[in-house]
Amino acid sequence: MSEQDAPKIEFPCDYPIKVMGKAHPDFHAFVLEVMQRHVGDFDPNRVTVRDSSKGTFQAITATIVCTGKPQLEAIFADLKEHPMVHMVI
Repeated sequence: MSEQDAPKIEFPCDYPIKVMGKAHPDFHAFVLEVMQRHVGDFDPNRVTVRDSSKGTFQAITATIVCTGKPQLEAIFADLKEHPMVHMVI
């Protein structure tokens, strides 16, 4: 599927961002800090955390009200810079 065929997203919209990384209080705090920096009305109650079976990793899903593609690109770029972050989807 090319970019031309990709489904169009109408902004603003609710948009879940999943961040996977090492289970650590600093990891969780970093994800929240990035969301608060980029999302003016960020609601921390719209964040879920799932631990891996051994507790080594965490999947943090933050559902934000996304205002556009530039906002998403900035969030993804900031999240990917952190060494504890393994994947952002």
